[in-house]
Amino acid sequence: MQNQTRIVIENVLPQLDSGAFFIKRITGQTVTVTADVFSDGHDVIECCVKFKHENDDNWQEVRMQATENDAWTAEFKVEKQGHYTYFVEGWVDYALNWQHGTERKIQDNQHVKSELLEGAEYVNAILKSADKLEAAYLKTAAKSFANEKDYDKAIETAMSHELTAIFKKYPVRYLANQSIALKVYVDRPKALFSTWYEFFPRSASEIDGKHGTFKDCERLLPRVASMGFDTLYFPPIHPIGEVNRKGKNNATNALKGDVGSPWGIGSQYGGHKSTHPELGTIDDFKALVNKAKELGIEVAMDYALQAAPDHPYVKDFPQWFKWRPDGTVQYAENPPKKYQDIQPIYFESTDWKNLWKELLDVALFWIEECGIHIFRVDNPHTKPFYFWGWLIAEIKKKHPDVLFLAEAFTRPKIMNELAKQGFSQSYTYFTWRNSKKELIEYVTELTQTEQKEFYRPNFWPNTPDINPYALQGSNEAVHLQKYFLAATLSSSVGIYGPVFEYMVSAAIPGKEEYLDSEKYEFIKWDWNKTNKLTTVISRLNHIRKERPSLQQTNNIVFCDTTSDQVIAYYKYDDDKEDETLMIVSLDPYYPKQATVRLPLKSIGNQPIRVHDLITGNSYIWDKEWNFVELHPALPFHLFKIQRQ
Repeated sequence: MQNQTRIVIENVLPQLDSGAFFIKRITGQTVTVTADVFSDGHDVIECCVKFKHENDDNWQEVRMQATENDAWTAEFKVEKQGHYTYFVEGWVDYALNWQHGTERKIQDNQHVKSELLEGAEYVNAILKSADKLEAAYLKTAAKSFANEKDYDKAIETAMSHELTAIFKKYPVRYLANQSIALKVYVDRPKALFSTWYEFFPRSASEIDGKHGTFKDCERLLPRVASMGFDTLYFPPIHPIGEVNRKGKNNATNALKGDVGSPWGIGSQYGGHKSTHPELGTIDDFKALVNKAKELGIEVAMDYALQAAPDHPYVKDFPQWFKWRPDGTVQYAENPPKKYQDIQPIYFESTDWKNLWKELLDVALFWIEECGIHIFRVDNPHTKPFYFWGWLIAEIKKKHPDVLFLAEAFTRPKIMNELAKQGFSQSYTYFTWRNSKKELIEYVTELTQTEQKEFYRPNFWPNTPDINPYALQGSNEAVHLQKYFLAATLSSSVGIYGPVFEYMVSAAIPGKEEYLDSEKYEFIKWDWNKTNKLTTVISRLNHIRKERPSLQQTNNIVFCDTTSDQVIAYYKYDDDKEDETLMIVSLDPYYPKQATVRLPLKSIGNQPIRVHDLITGNSYIWDKEWNFVELHPALPFHLFKIQRQ
């Protein structure tokens, strides 16, 4: 038989899949909880949200406030990394119910002697909980309630706000009910706000035809920092397989001197716990990581769980791979693509427990040996979901600062499941969203649906795997538009460079793949080259660091415009102390004129000054609709909103 209660608690939000997964926040953010809480009859009810960090002994609580139609809301702030638990508790508050009923009778000029005697019982019930001053007040109240000579004073006390406040402070939770317990995981701020730059270390050399090293990468760190990037991501730095190595442009047979794909991991020189000998030693890599930290940059490693045919795992742990009847190992395929140089790990192995342990040890090795706290995970959607849930949880227990970016350009439900299993950030479909309609629909989905509670998007215009059709042969304006949109729509952004900023976009005909791809060769870049893109990207990245409204994704309002090729959106931080307005022309060839409708419900009706943080120009906007003209040379405004 269930416990007796009169309270119904329904529709507690936020929650994911009836509490099966945790929602996500970063330190300092709030969790706004809503619920439908009601009871039979007309009694006064009260409810609260109780919450506690996993390392705390005592529960904290915040009282919920009624909104409409039996809906209630409250919010609490999460201050520490790790898991918080929260739930809603509701009860019929008989003391407040007595006060409310008595007040209505008094207003109807009814004599309430009996009701005052009942009130004395509610007052006496909380005497022991009250502090000294409150107890004195309560004793006086109880005495007046019991003495008819003090009737006028008694009814004044009975209706007083002071008594209401004390009743609320010390509720008697008779027949209370509780919702299920829910969880929120709190990360460090970088889980929400980060600016990524990717390049191939082997292309870092100053000498044409020479393989780059970690020392060469150190030389490039000031460039990365000056452009405002705080996360430097390297493709795999491990030894590259020599068996079935791919040649240039993904040729099946490598020629002498071909360096192969970094994702074909493992050779006679080691596996996932080793570095490629031509890049340098683990100590060299550690020195690079430390030098980057001095410049405010974190190095992110690629965590790619696959092996080349000559990876030590294949010989030492053959049970971790799927063998064909003819004695060969099944290589990786994503039809029509074939990866003869890569053997997928067989997660259905009967030796799966030792396999999982080894893969966890790989991540822990780089965390504890080299101080790596960010991993970009290659193709996580091709490995079991519950493996990721386990691995991320195990690492977070020991190293809560570690973050994981899911590289999974796949079906929506699969991408969502990876985020629910614990990935800190995720790649997105932004790469293929180009029209105004597509952008608004996609960003609205990310920020206004359940996804906002668990899916942290990272917008990349390009990657070594994806040379989108929109960039192939495109002009400078397209590159400017794509980076601006990525950097201002999402709080996390990344590019694969210097390909992006140098506008290298030659493609294999009919495919979204780079011609002469760095995946299969190293390239001699002029790393000292600057252009408008390097300048604007740098400026945007530094503005992002200065503007809290751009360091979050969800607080966004799209604005009406009179052109299908002009998109505008307003963003603000949680405290609404920083507000920005972005206006972008999506036409890379011709000037665009339009009027933009301010979101007055969010901004207010007063005149505002809009200060362009790119050009320095300022304007007073005192109307709802305002004129703009944008040119391909600089196809956007980034306005800081200032109140007049």
